[in-house]
Amino acid sequence: MRRCIIFSDYCCQILANRARLNHGLNGSVYYFRSYSRMLSSGSTEMRPFPDYSPKRKTIKDDELVHGISTTIKLRRFEPLHRILKPYESKFRSDHLIWVLMKIKSDYKLVLDLFDWACLRRDPTLEARCIVVHIAAGSNDLQTAHILIHDFWAKPKLDVSLSCTHFTDRLIYTYKDWGADPHVFDVFFQVLVELGMLNDARILFDKLLSYGIVISVDSCNLFLSHLSNTSDGSEMAIKFFIEYLEVGVHWNTSSYNIIIHSLCRLEKIKEAHYLLLQMELKGCLPDVVSYSTLISRYCYVGELQNVLKLIEEMKSKGLKPNSHTFNSIILLLCKTGKLSEAEMILREMIVLGVHPDNVVYTTLIDGFCKFGNVPAAWRLFDEMRDRKVTPDFISYTAIIHGFCRTGKMMDADKLFHEMVSKGLEPDEVTYTALIDGYCKTGQMKEAFSLHNQMVSMGLSPNVITYTALADGLCKRGEVDIANELLHEVCRKGLQLNVCSYNSIVNGLCKMGDIGEAEELMSQMEVAGPNLDTITYTTLMDAYCKAGQMAKAHKVLRVMLDKGLQPTVVTFNVLMNGFCMSGMLEEGERLLKWMLEKGIAPNATTYNSVMKQYCIRNNMRATIEMFKGMSASGVMPDNNTYNILIKGHCKQRNMKEAWFLHKEMAKKGFILTASSYIALIIGFCKRKKFVEARELFEEMRRQGLLANREIYNIFVDMNYEDGNMDNTLELCDEIIENCLVGKSKNEHT
Repeated sequence: MRRCIIFSDYCCQILANRARLNHGLNGSVYYFRSYSRMLSSGSTEMRPFPDYSPKRKTIKDDELVHGISTTIKLRRFEPLHRILKPYESKFRSDHLIWVLMKIKSDYKLVLDLFDWACLRRDPTLEARCIVVHIAAGSNDLQTAHILIHDFWAKPKLDVSLSCTHFTDRLIYTYKDWGADPHVFDVFFQVLVELGMLNDARILFDKLLSYGIVISVDSCNLFLSHLSNTSDGSEMAIKFFIEYLEVGVHWNTSSYNIIIHSLCRLEKIKEAHYLLLQMELKGCLPDVVSYSTLISRYCYVGELQNVLKLIEEMKSKGLKPNSHTFNSIILLLCKTGKLSEAEMILREMIVLGVHPDNVVYTTLIDGFCKFGNVPAAWRLFDEMRDRKVTPDFISYTAIIHGFCRTGKMMDADKLFHEMVSKGLEPDEVTYTALIDGYCKTGQMKEAFSLHNQMVSMGLSPNVITYTALADGLCKRGEVDIANELLHEVCRKGLQLNVCSYNSIVNGLCKMGDIGEAEELMSQMEVAGPNLDTITYTTLMDAYCKAGQMAKAHKVLRVMLDKGLQPTVVTFNVLMNGFCMSGMLEEGERLLKWMLEKGIAPNATTYNSVMKQYCIRNNMRATIEMFKGMSASGVMPDNNTYNILIKGHCKQRNMKEAWFLHKEMAKKGFILTASSYIALIIGFCKRKKFVEARELFEEMRRQGLLANREIYNIFVDMNYEDGNMDNTLELCDEIIENCLVGKSKNEHT
């Protein structure tokens, strides 16, 4: 009942504001008349169509018309230009109409004669309208459409006058030359297709006075074009209500257009109500009706309404299409519910809906943004196995994912594969690679890509140069980074706060916190404005230096300036507490965040759980993990590694093994230190089969064990008599442990 009132009020508001909406598109004025007032006043009498009265022929005209008519009928298979050559000099526009009167029952002959006449001079508008009527009467609406469209394709001195004149001629010739109302539908469609929406509305109104209502399909075309104009959605809703009053019987497509218009106007409740009302009006909602509404609910993040609509669709026997599923997947990816998003993909496949490039790319991008690149890569492979061709956006998403996790060899390989397939990388692709190389300290490769990018005719932007400056700062080359950014300014590019943040971060990493604060003071005076990231960077520097009081002070300054801290800000503070051994303060911070509605993420919980593990308090660690899951926070790669190492430390190998299998299913990977903890734990429990399996898996992943692990398996293989394996492992020990090339990823 509530929704009914809302939509009714909205409709009344539109009808009440007619005077305000009288101004049409592009500054023209819409012809408007209140049909409800016309009907209520009794003005319902329909005008008759006029009789057609052609000009009178003279005797000579009659002889010429008879000669032409007889000739073209008797010699119909000969070219007209040949048989009518004797008549050309005497042939006038009026003669065309008189001859058409003689041959109108022979449709092909009518078209041939009209084409012949057009080659000599433009026929009169009356003659064209007559042929249009004959075409419509012969059920050749395509030709009628072409004849009308061709008239408007020619430049007119006064388009408005021409439209009025064309309408009058079409009405004047209607009764005696065809009397097929489809002809007006065709004319209406041409006007809409050409964007002459004001003229189309005038035609609609004029035809009503003759008792003709334009078909619902043509009206849908009008609504669709109108809703796609600037500020046209409200006009489309207005005319939807108006046309209903004068006898247009809207169908499902009509309602879909208005549902879409209401959604564009952010009136989602009214759109939902209209969906519910469709069946009462005799229109069954289809997959487009539901998909439009689902897409909007996804956009505003109302997942519960989305799920209800999906169930409602299924109960009506409607199968969601790829667009519906993609909207849901996009929402789930945005909110970090990636496992649920992949489940939707699996449901699509079971229902026989083939996921397209967009669906896969959305998921791949979502997994990459949340750090689960192995899962993204698995989907990328699946995409290709299913013959869904990745485009440059798909490649860029996975390349970006590899770059974010420092897997530059994989990113580079994929980049070259992309180019070899004829897909052209853009500024985003190059910038992702440059940023990746900068983050791994490979500045030579980063600048080489920058030069390649320029040679390709692509323009590096501020984000590209900020990545380069950040890379230089990470190597301690803050002065060079400063010089680079000054050079960028001289080229005319406007630096943003991110550019300056890279310098602030570089100074903080070098321990020059005083210089970082001085730069921030200069930014406050000259701009750009300091943002949350600037203050968070300074807070992080103080936290890592163990100066928690100063970190607190920075947070207070930030809040005083009206800047809203992000979850990253609180994670920095949380990490500072935990690193300083202030676990109780960390717990209080987490509790405060939950009370204030600030959603912690996996990193927040990881900091606390890591400290519990260090203190050998696995009970508290598990409770924290349960609280994390209850809050809807998905564990990440670090979460699993922290839990596994904690369980191994407590000899809880069953739980550690279970978590290892669970994280593998989700596409996460163990760090070298986690593998080592598991292997040592299983060896101490005499579980050598599991230990050996993990050791081989670790080597396949390209991770290197420490000397203790190598010694265990050298002894094991020697005792088993596997001399080849023993010698191979001895070589690895010499190369990785004794020569100093160990690449263990201890965390």
